[in-house]
Amino acid sequence: MQANVGMVYVDSEVSRLRTVLLHRPGKELARLTPRNSGSLLFDGIPWVGRAQDEHDQFAEALRSRGVEVLHLDRLLAETLAVPEARAELTAGVLADPRLGDGLRAGIAGYLADQDPRRLAEVLIAGLAHEEVKPGGGSLVYEMLQRNDFVIDPLPNLLFTRDSSVWVRDRVAVTSLAMPARRRETTLTHAVYRYHPRFAGAELLYEPALEHVEGGDVLVLAPEVLAIGVGERTTPAGAERLARRVLTAGLAHTVLAVPIAQERATMHLDTVCTMVDADAVVMYPNVADTLQAWTITAGPENELTVRPPRPFLEAAAEAMGIDHLRVIDTGLDPVTAEREQWDDGNNTLAIAPRLCVAYERNVETNAQLERAGIEVVRIQGSELGSGRGGPRCMSCPIERAPLAPAR
Repeated sequence: MQANVGMVYVDSEVSRLRTVLLHRPGKELARLTPRNSGSLLFDGIPWVGRAQDEHDQFAEALRSRGVEVLHLDRLLAETLAVPEARAELTAGVLADPRLGDGLRAGIAGYLADQDPRRLAEVLIAGLAHEEVKPGGGSLVYEMLQRNDFVIDPLPNLLFTRDSSVWVRDRVAVTSLAMPARRRETTLTHAVYRYHPRFAGAELLYEPALEHVEGGDVLVLAPEVLAIGVGERTTPAGAERLARRVLTAGLAHTVLAVPIAQERATMHLDTVCTMVDADAVVMYPNVADTLQAWTITAGPENELTVRPPRPFLEAAAEAMGIDHLRVIDTGLDPVTAEREQWDDGNNTLAIAPRLCVAYERNVETNAQLERAGIEVVRIQGSELGSGRGGPRCMSCPIERAPLAPAR
Protein backbone atom coordinates (compact mmCIF):
# COMPACT_ATOMS: atom_id res chain seq x y z
CA MET A 1 0.00 0.00 0.00
CA GLN A 2 1.23 3.46 -0.86
CA ALA A 3 0.14 6.60 0.92
CA ASN A 4 -1.61 9.17 -1.22
CA VAL A 5 -2.03 11.90 1.35
CA GLY A 6 -3.78 15.09 0.37
CA MET A 7 -5.91 13.78 -2.52
CA VAL A 8 -9.13 14.60 -0.72
CA TYR A 9 -11.31 17.67 -1.25
CA VAL A 10 -15.03 18.28 -1.75
CA ASP A 11 -16.59 21.74 -1.69
CA SER A 12 -19.67 21.18 -3.87
CA GLU A 13 -22.06 18.63 -5.31
CA VAL A 14 -21.33 19.38 -8.96
CA SER A 15 -17.70 20.27 -9.72
CA ARG A 16 -15.55 17.84 -11.70
CA LEU A 17 -15.48 14.51 -9.86
CA ARG A 18 -11.97 13.08 -9.58
CA THR A 19 -12.19 10.25 -7.02
CA VAL A 20 -15.19 8.35 -5.69
CA LEU A 21 -15.75 5.52 -3.22
CA LEU A 22 -18.10 2.71 -4.31
CA HIS A 23 -18.96 -0.74 -2.99
CA ARG A 24 -19.65 -3.48 -5.52
CA PRO A 25 -22.43 -5.67 -4.07
CA GLY A 26 -21.36 -9.19 -3.23
CA LYS A 27 -22.29 -12.14 -1.06
CA GLU A 28 -24.08 -9.90 1.43
CA LEU A 29 -26.78 -9.26 -1.20
CA ALA A 30 -27.21 -13.02 -1.69
CA ARG A 31 -28.00 -13.30 2.03
CA LEU A 32 -31.31 -11.48 1.51
CA THR A 33 -34.41 -13.68 1.75
CA PRO A 34 -38.14 -12.95 1.97
CA ARG A 35 -37.80 -13.64 5.70
CA ASN A 36 -35.13 -11.03 6.40
CA SER A 37 -35.30 -8.48 3.57
CA GLY A 38 -37.63 -6.15 5.49
CA SER A 39 -35.41 -5.99 8.57
CA LEU A 40 -32.41 -5.43 6.28
CA LEU A 41 -34.25 -2.53 4.57
CA PHE A 42 -34.72 -3.95 1.08
CA ASP A 43 -38.04 -3.88 -0.74
CA GLY A 44 -37.30 -6.99 -2.74
CA ILE A 45 -34.85 -9.82 -3.34
CA PRO A 46 -32.38 -8.60 -5.95
CA TRP A 47 -30.87 -10.78 -8.65
CA VAL A 48 -27.29 -10.57 -7.40
CA GLY A 49 -25.49 -11.29 -10.66
CA ARG A 50 -27.51 -8.66 -12.50
CA ALA A 51 -27.00 -6.16 -9.67
CA GLN A 52 -23.25 -6.70 -9.94
CA ASP A 53 -23.39 -6.20 -13.72
CA GLU A 54 -25.33 -2.96 -13.23
CA HIS A 55 -22.84 -1.77 -10.63
CA ASP A 56 -19.93 -2.61 -12.93
CA GLN A 57 -21.59 -0.52 -15.63
CA PHE A 58 -21.93 2.35 -13.16
CA ALA A 59 -18.26 2.17 -12.20
CA GLU A 60 -17.17 1.99 -15.84
CA ALA A 61 -19.32 4.99 -16.73
CA LEU A 62 -17.41 6.95 -14.11
CA ARG A 63 -13.98 5.66 -15.16
CA SER A 64 -14.66 6.44 -18.80
CA ARG A 65 -15.09 10.07 -17.79
CA GLY A 66 -11.82 10.25 -15.91
CA VAL A 67 -13.04 9.40 -12.40
CA GLU A 68 -10.84 7.27 -10.17
CA VAL A 69 -13.02 4.56 -8.59
CA LEU A 70 -12.06 3.17 -5.17
CA HIS A 71 -13.78 0.03 -3.91
CA LEU A 72 -14.62 -0.18 -0.22
CA ASP A 73 -14.06 -3.93 0.11
CA ARG A 74 -10.53 -3.62 -1.30
CA LEU A 75 -9.71 -0.69 0.97
CA LEU A 76 -11.08 -2.65 3.92
CA ALA A 77 -8.94 -5.72 3.12
CA GLU A 78 -5.85 -3.49 2.94
CA THR A 79 -6.87 -1.81 6.19
CA LEU A 80 -7.18 -5.20 7.92
CA ALA A 81 -3.49 -5.80 7.19
CA VAL A 82 -2.86 -3.20 9.89
CA PRO A 83 -2.88 -5.10 13.23
CA GLU A 84 -4.59 -2.30 15.17
CA ALA A 85 -7.42 -2.11 12.65
CA ARG A 86 -7.88 -5.88 12.60
CA ALA A 87 -8.01 -6.05 16.39
CA GLU A 88 -10.48 -3.16 16.60
CA LEU A 89 -12.92 -4.48 14.00
CA THR A 90 -12.75 -8.04 15.32
CA ALA A 91 -13.39 -6.87 18.88
CA GLY A 92 -16.37 -4.85 17.67
CA VAL A 93 -18.02 -7.91 16.14
CA LEU A 94 -17.30 -10.08 19.18
CA ALA A 95 -18.85 -7.48 21.51
CA ASP A 96 -22.33 -8.37 20.21
CA PRO A 97 -24.27 -9.27 23.40
CA ARG A 98 -26.37 -11.84 21.52
CA LEU A 99 -23.46 -14.26 21.16
CA GLY A 100 -22.77 -15.70 24.58
CA ASP A 101 -19.31 -16.83 25.68
CA GLY A 102 -19.23 -20.19 23.91
CA LEU A 103 -20.24 -18.90 20.48
CA ARG A 104 -18.06 -15.82 20.94
CA ALA A 105 -15.01 -18.02 21.45
CA GLY A 106 -15.84 -20.05 18.35
CA ILE A 107 -16.25 -16.93 16.20
CA ALA A 108 -13.03 -15.43 17.59
CA GLY A 109 -11.12 -18.53 16.54
CA TYR A 110 -12.70 -18.52 13.10
CA LEU A 111 -11.91 -14.84 12.48
CA ALA A 112 -8.33 -15.25 13.71
CA ASP A 113 -7.72 -17.89 11.01
CA GLN A 114 -8.79 -15.64 8.11
CA ASP A 115 -6.45 -13.61 5.92
CA PRO A 116 -7.31 -9.89 5.47
CA ARG A 117 -9.23 -10.43 2.22
CA ARG A 118 -11.42 -13.21 3.63
CA LEU A 119 -11.90 -11.32 6.91
CA ALA A 120 -13.11 -8.28 4.96
CA GLU A 121 -15.61 -10.51 3.17
CA VAL A 122 -16.91 -11.89 6.48
CA LEU A 123 -17.28 -8.44 8.03
CA ILE A 124 -19.32 -7.32 4.99
CA ALA A 125 -21.24 -10.48 4.04
CA GLY A 126 -21.75 -11.78 7.57
CA LEU A 127 -21.38 -15.29 8.91
CA ALA A 128 -24.13 -17.89 8.88
CA HIS A 129 -24.84 -20.46 11.60
CA GLU A 130 -23.57 -23.39 9.54
CA GLU A 131 -20.30 -21.64 8.65
CA VAL A 132 -18.88 -21.79 12.16
CA LYS A 133 -18.89 -24.42 14.90
CA PRO A 134 -17.92 -23.39 18.44
CA GLY A 135 -15.48 -25.76 20.11
CA GLY A 136 -17.12 -25.71 23.54
CA GLY A 137 -20.75 -25.90 24.53
CA SER A 138 -22.91 -22.98 23.37
CA LEU A 139 -26.58 -22.80 24.22
CA VAL A 140 -26.89 -19.77 21.93
CA TYR A 141 -25.53 -21.73 18.98
CA GLU A 142 -27.72 -24.75 19.62
CA MET A 143 -30.87 -22.64 19.84
CA LEU A 144 -30.20 -20.72 16.63
CA GLN A 145 -31.99 -21.75 13.45
CA ARG A 146 -29.86 -23.10 10.62
CA ASN A 147 -30.44 -19.97 8.51
CA ASP A 148 -29.73 -17.48 11.31
CA PHE A 149 -26.64 -15.28 11.24
CA VAL A 150 -24.01 -15.09 13.95
CA ILE A 151 -22.60 -12.00 12.20
CA ASP A 152 -25.23 -10.04 10.30
CA PRO A 153 -24.65 -9.17 6.62
CA LEU A 154 -24.47 -5.54 5.46
CA PRO A 155 -26.39 -5.37 2.14
CA ASN A 156 -26.85 -1.60 2.47
CA LEU A 157 -23.09 -1.04 2.34
CA LEU A 158 -23.80 -0.57 -1.36
CA PHE A 159 -24.92 2.96 -0.45
CA THR A 160 -21.52 4.39 0.43
CA ARG A 161 -22.85 7.97 0.61
CA ASP A 162 -24.63 7.27 3.89
CA SER A 163 -21.69 6.19 6.06
CA SER A 164 -19.34 9.07 5.27
CA VAL A 165 -19.33 12.50 3.67
CA TRP A 166 -16.40 14.78 2.87
CA VAL A 167 -16.52 18.52 3.56
CA ARG A 168 -13.47 20.09 1.98
CA ASP A 169 -10.52 18.08 3.36
CA ARG A 170 -12.30 16.53 6.35
CA VAL A 171 -14.52 13.50 6.60
CA ALA A 172 -17.65 13.06 8.65
CA VAL A 173 -18.06 9.37 9.48
CA THR A 174 -21.75 9.34 10.19
CA SER A 175 -24.01 7.78 12.81
CA LEU A 176 -26.58 5.55 11.09
CA ALA A 177 -30.02 5.40 12.66
CA MET A 178 -31.26 1.93 11.67
CA PRO A 179 -29.89 -1.03 13.71
CA ALA A 180 -29.33 -3.06 10.52
CA ARG A 181 -26.85 -0.46 9.28
CA ARG A 182 -24.91 0.69 12.34
CA ARG A 183 -21.95 -1.64 11.83
CA GLU A 184 -21.32 -0.12 8.38
CA THR A 185 -19.71 2.93 9.92
CA THR A 186 -17.27 0.84 11.98
CA LEU A 187 -15.78 -0.28 8.65
CA THR A 188 -15.54 3.16 7.05
CA HIS A 189 -14.28 4.60 10.34
CA ALA A 190 -11.41 2.10 10.36
CA VAL A 191 -10.58 2.70 6.68
CA TYR A 192 -10.27 6.46 7.16
CA ARG A 193 -8.18 6.07 10.31
CA TYR A 194 -5.81 3.26 9.34
CA HIS A 195 -5.49 3.09 5.52
CA PRO A 196 -2.41 4.95 4.20
CA ARG A 197 -4.50 6.52 1.45
CA PHE A 198 -6.18 8.69 4.10
CA ALA A 199 -3.23 9.25 6.43
CA GLY A 200 -3.62 12.54 8.24
CA ALA A 201 -7.28 13.05 7.29
CA GLU A 202 -9.18 14.79 10.08
CA LEU A 203 -12.48 13.38 11.31
CA LEU A 204 -15.32 15.86 11.42
CA TYR A 205 -17.88 13.46 12.93
CA GLU A 206 -17.87 10.01 14.53
CA PRO A 207 -20.33 7.08 14.69
CA ALA A 208 -20.90 7.39 18.46
CA LEU A 209 -22.52 10.82 18.09
CA GLU A 210 -26.16 11.73 17.38
CA HIS A 211 -27.70 10.27 14.23
CA VAL A 212 -26.62 11.88 10.96
CA GLU A 213 -26.63 10.11 7.58
CA GLY A 214 -24.72 11.17 4.48
CA GLY A 215 -27.79 11.02 2.24
CA ASP A 216 -29.12 13.96 4.23
CA VAL A 217 -26.03 16.14 3.69
CA LEU A 218 -25.74 18.28 0.54
CA VAL A 219 -22.68 20.45 -0.07
CA LEU A 220 -24.65 23.11 -1.95
CA ALA A 221 -21.67 25.38 -2.58
CA PRO A 222 -18.28 26.19 -1.06
CA GLU A 223 -19.04 26.99 2.60
CA VAL A 224 -22.77 26.16 2.33
CA LEU A 225 -24.31 22.89 3.56
CA ALA A 226 -27.87 21.62 3.72
CA ILE A 227 -28.74 18.89 6.22
CA GLY A 228 -32.03 17.03 5.95
CA VAL A 229 -33.78 16.26 9.24
CA GLY A 230 -36.21 13.36 9.22
CA GLU A 231 -36.37 9.65 10.00
CA ARG A 232 -32.59 9.13 9.70
CA THR A 233 -30.95 12.42 10.78
CA THR A 234 -32.12 13.92 14.07
CA PRO A 235 -32.26 17.62 14.95
CA ALA A 236 -29.53 16.96 17.54
CA GLY A 237 -27.33 15.34 14.90
CA ALA A 238 -27.86 18.21 12.47
CA GLU A 239 -27.02 20.69 15.24
CA ARG A 240 -23.84 18.81 16.20
CA LEU A 241 -22.61 18.60 12.61
CA ALA A 242 -23.50 22.24 11.95
CA ARG A 243 -21.61 23.36 15.04
CA ARG A 244 -18.51 21.41 14.02
CA VAL A 245 -18.57 22.60 10.42
CA LEU A 246 -19.07 26.25 11.41
CA THR A 247 -16.50 26.16 14.22
CA ALA A 248 -13.90 24.64 11.88
CA GLY A 249 -14.51 27.39 9.32
CA LEU A 250 -15.62 24.86 6.69
CA ALA A 251 -18.89 26.70 6.08
CA HIS A 252 -20.46 30.06 6.78
CA THR A 253 -24.04 28.76 6.54
CA VAL A 254 -25.79 25.48 7.28
CA LEU A 255 -29.44 24.92 6.34
CA ALA A 256 -31.47 22.45 8.43
CA VAL A 257 -34.22 21.08 6.19
CA PRO A 258 -37.10 19.02 7.63
CA ILE A 259 -38.29 16.26 5.28
CA ALA A 260 -41.34 14.01 5.36
CA GLN A 261 -41.14 10.97 7.62
CA GLU A 262 -42.02 8.56 4.83
CA ARG A 263 -40.28 5.53 3.36
CA ALA A 264 -40.12 7.23 -0.04
CA THR A 265 -38.44 10.35 1.32
CA MET A 266 -36.08 9.02 3.95
CA HIS A 267 -33.12 11.21 2.92
CA LEU A 268 -32.89 14.74 1.59
CA ASP A 269 -31.15 13.48 -1.55
CA THR A 270 -34.19 11.39 -2.44
CA VAL A 271 -36.18 14.59 -3.02
CA CYS A 272 -33.47 17.05 -4.11
CA THR A 273 -30.03 16.77 -5.74
CA MET A 274 -27.85 19.26 -7.57
CA VAL A 275 -27.05 19.00 -11.29
CA ASP A 276 -25.41 22.41 -11.82
CA ALA A 277 -23.94 25.14 -9.65
CA ASP A 278 -27.32 26.90 -9.67
CA ALA A 279 -29.75 24.06 -10.44
CA VAL A 280 -31.42 21.18 -8.61
CA VAL A 281 -33.59 18.30 -9.73
CA MET A 282 -36.46 18.15 -7.29
CA TYR A 283 -39.58 16.16 -6.53
CA PRO A 284 -42.30 18.72 -7.39
CA ASN A 285 -44.57 17.82 -4.48
CA VAL A 286 -42.05 19.31 -2.06
CA ALA A 287 -40.55 22.16 -4.12
CA ASP A 288 -43.00 24.75 -2.82
CA THR A 289 -43.26 23.44 0.73
CA LEU A 290 -39.70 22.54 1.73
CA GLN A 291 -38.50 24.84 4.50
CA ALA A 292 -35.07 25.55 5.99
CA TRP A 293 -33.73 26.90 9.26
CA THR A 294 -30.60 28.99 8.60
CA ILE A 295 -27.72 28.34 11.01
CA THR A 296 -24.64 30.55 11.24
CA ALA A 297 -21.84 31.00 13.75
CA GLY A 298 -22.62 33.33 16.64
CA PRO A 299 -20.32 34.82 19.27
CA GLU A 300 -18.14 32.47 21.36
CA ASN A 301 -18.88 29.46 19.13
CA GLU A 302 -22.60 29.62 19.81
CA LEU A 303 -25.07 29.12 16.96
CA THR A 304 -27.43 31.69 15.51
CA VAL A 305 -30.60 29.99 14.24
CA ARG A 306 -32.96 31.97 12.04
CA PRO A 307 -36.65 30.97 11.71
CA PRO A 308 -37.72 28.74 8.83
CA ARG A 309 -38.23 30.13 5.35
CA PRO A 310 -38.63 28.51 1.90
CA PHE A 311 -35.67 26.24 1.21
CA LEU A 312 -35.09 27.49 -2.33
CA GLU A 313 -35.00 31.08 -1.14
CA ALA A 314 -32.71 30.37 1.83
CA ALA A 315 -30.36 28.24 -0.29
CA ALA A 316 -30.00 30.86 -3.03
CA GLU A 317 -29.21 33.57 -0.50
CA ALA A 318 -26.59 31.44 1.27
CA MET A 319 -25.03 30.42 -2.06
CA GLY A 320 -24.80 34.04 -3.22
CA ILE A 321 -26.94 33.57 -6.34
CA ASP A 322 -30.17 35.24 -7.46
CA HIS A 323 -32.21 32.05 -7.50
CA LEU A 324 -31.88 28.27 -7.59
CA ARG A 325 -33.27 26.74 -10.78
CA VAL A 326 -35.62 23.81 -10.23
CA ILE A 327 -36.00 20.92 -12.67
CA ASP A 328 -39.07 18.80 -11.90
CA THR A 329 -38.79 15.02 -11.88
CA GLY A 330 -42.02 14.67 -13.90
CA LEU A 331 -44.68 16.67 -15.69
CA ASP A 332 -47.73 15.01 -14.12
CA PRO A 333 -48.32 13.87 -10.53
CA VAL A 334 -48.43 10.14 -11.32
CA THR A 335 -45.19 10.16 -13.32
CA ALA A 336 -43.48 12.36 -10.75
CA GLU A 337 -44.46 10.03 -7.90
CA ARG A 338 -43.41 6.89 -9.79
CA GLU A 339 -40.02 8.28 -10.76
CA GLN A 340 -39.40 9.74 -7.33
CA TRP A 341 -39.98 6.26 -5.86
CA ASP A 342 -37.47 4.89 -8.38
CA ASP A 343 -34.91 7.54 -7.33
CA GLY A 344 -35.44 9.72 -10.38
CA ASN A 345 -33.86 12.71 -8.69
CA ASN A 346 -31.11 10.82 -6.88
CA THR A 347 -28.61 11.82 -9.54
CA LEU A 348 -24.82 11.97 -9.20
CA ALA A 349 -23.22 15.03 -10.80
CA ILE A 350 -19.78 14.24 -12.24
CA ALA A 351 -19.33 17.78 -13.57
CA PRO A 352 -21.53 20.86 -13.95
CA ARG A 353 -24.47 19.97 -16.22
CA LEU A 354 -23.37 16.31 -16.43
CA CYS A 355 -24.98 13.66 -14.24
CA VAL A 356 -25.53 9.93 -13.88
CA ALA A 357 -29.10 8.65 -13.54
CA TYR A 358 -31.06 5.42 -13.84
CA GLU A 359 -32.24 4.81 -17.39
CA ARG A 360 -35.68 3.71 -16.14
CA ASN A 361 -36.55 7.28 -15.11
CA VAL A 362 -37.44 8.25 -18.66
CA GLU A 363 -39.41 11.43 -18.00
CA THR A 364 -37.03 12.80 -15.38
CA ASN A 365 -34.08 12.27 -17.71
CA ALA A 366 -35.96 13.99 -20.52
CA GLN A 367 -36.68 16.90 -18.19
CA LEU A 368 -33.00 17.17 -17.32
CA GLU A 369 -31.98 17.19 -20.97
CA ARG A 370 -34.55 19.85 -21.82
CA ALA A 371 -32.90 21.97 -19.13
CA GLY A 372 -29.45 21.54 -20.70
CA ILE A 373 -28.18 18.74 -18.43
CA GLU A 374 -26.37 15.85 -20.09
CA VAL A 375 -27.49 12.51 -18.64
CA VAL A 376 -25.35 9.38 -18.47
CA ARG A 377 -27.88 6.58 -18.22
CA ILE A 378 -27.15 3.38 -16.30
CA GLN A 379 -29.23 0.29 -15.63
CA GLY A 380 -30.66 -0.03 -12.14
CA SER A 381 -33.54 -2.49 -12.04
CA GLU A 382 -31.80 -4.67 -9.43
CA LEU A 383 -29.67 -2.03 -7.71
CA GLY A 384 -32.80 0.05 -7.08
CA SER A 385 -34.40 -2.63 -4.89
CA GLY A 386 -32.66 -1.04 -1.91
CA ARG A 387 -34.28 2.33 -2.74
CA GLY A 388 -31.17 4.24 -3.70
CA GLY A 389 -29.86 5.87 -6.86
CA PRO A 390 -26.44 6.88 -8.21
CA ARG A 391 -25.89 9.56 -5.55
CA CYS A 392 -26.68 7.11 -2.74
CA MET A 393 -24.23 4.58 -4.22
CA SER A 394 -21.27 6.98 -4.35
CA CYS A 395 -19.15 8.88 -1.85
CA PRO A 396 -17.11 11.61 -3.60
CA ILE A 397 -13.65 11.88 -2.07
CA GLU A 398 -12.13 14.42 -4.41
CA ARG A 399 -13.70 17.04 -6.66
CA ALA A 400 -12.09 19.97 -8.40
CA PRO A 401 -12.65 23.18 -6.43
CA LEU A 402 -15.82 24.93 -7.58
CA ALA A 403 -15.40 28.34 -9.15
CA PRO A 404 -16.82 31.13 -6.93
CA ALA A 405 -20.40 32.22 -7.59
CA ARG A 406 -20.67 35.21 -9.88
